[in-house]
Amino acid sequence: MRAVVQRTDAASVIVDNQEIANIGRGLTVLLGVGEDDDEQDVRYLADKIVNLRIFPDNAGKMNLSLRDINGELLVVSQFTLYGDCRKGRRPSFDAAAAPENARRLYEMFIVCCRQQGLRVACGQFQAEMIVRLANHGPVTLLLDSKRVF
Repeated sequence: MRAVVQRTDAASVIVDNQEIANIGRGLTVLLGVGEDDDEQDVRYLADKIVNLRIFPDNAGKMNLSLRDINGELLVVSQFTLYGDCRKGRRPSFDAAAAPENARRLYEMFIVCCRQQGLRVACGQFQAEMIVRLANHGPVTLLLDSKRVF
């Protein structure tokens, strides 16, 4: 699994001109599922993201996690994180999981985060979405459950 994690002051998702999800202070996660991913990848990435110390403490150091600040989480599926642009001009998505498996693991990720006591909002799987966010910092991190980067 791959994730783009952004520290945000607010974020929302719009589908068909309707807002379907929003959060206040917290993290916005764009989540991609790879063809070789399984439940272990879900648990690893959920735990990693919820406990990342990327919020400032009283001294201004990035030392607090989403849990520490009682922040919110917005999770949006994004298979294009597995786009391979090394050849030609059109991305290949061969490394992305098939939709059925991707949906199952995406939903499992949301459940894992909710089980840690967080408010979790989410996008709509396989929908064209407009994601609006106020990236604070800006702080943006790339995570991969296989530890590729």
